[in-house]
Amino acid sequence: MEISKIRTIIEEGDAVILPTETVYGLFAQALNEEAVDQVYQIKQRPRDKAMNLNVASLNDILKYSQNPPIFLEKLYNRFMPGSLTIILKSNGNVPFWINSGLETVGFRIPNHPKTLQIIAETGPLIGPSANISGNGSGQVFSKIETTFGFQISGIEDDAAISGLDSTILDLSGEQARILRQGAVTKAELQTAIPEMKFEEV
Repeated sequence: MEISKIRTIIEEGDAVILPTETVYGLFAQALNEEAVDQVYQIKQRPRDKAMNLNVASLNDILKYSQNPPIFLEKLYNRFMPGSLTIILKSNGNVPFWINSGLETVGFRIPNHPKTLQIIAETGPLIGPSANISGNGSGQVFSKIETTFGFQISGIEDDAAISGLDSTILDLSGEQARILRQGAVTKAELQTAIPEMKFEEV
C-alpha cells in the first residue's frame, strides 16, 4: 500500500499495520481519542495499560514531556531511531487516553524509513504491537491481516522484522530502570551514557 493511502487512512482516524525494526505495530493518531479507543478494542487491550507515543524527533519528545535528564540528547543521538522506548514525566500535552492518567509517558522512534516518514507526516501516533493483547507480537504481515479479519491493512516488510522487542528504559525517576530487556542492553547503555545511573536491584 502506498504511503499516501496510509496517510489518508490515519488522518481519517483509522488504524494501519506498519513495520518497525522489531515487530509490526498497529498505528493510529495518538491525539484522536476515537482512534486510540479503536486500537484498544481491536487489540482487546486493558485500558489501564498505557500507550506509547511514536514520534519522529527529539523536539517531539520534549513537546510531550517534562524534566528530562541532562543526558537525553546524548541518549537520543546514540540510540534513536532504534529499538529503545524511553519513559519520561509527561506534561499537559499528553491526553489521559494515552497514558491512562499516569504521570509518565513512553516514547518510541522506530527505525524503519517508511514508518518514520508516516510518523513525521501524521504523528504523534500510537503503535502497540499488532496482535491480540497477551498473544505473541506480530511478525508476519499475512498472519496479522488474518488475525484482524482483513479489516486492517498497511505496509508489508517481513524482512525488516527482527522479532526482538524494544528495550523499555524508565527515566522518569532520579535513577534509570530497565522495565523490559529487549534489543538494547544495559551494558550498551552504560557504555554510551556513563553518567546515567541505574537503580540498584
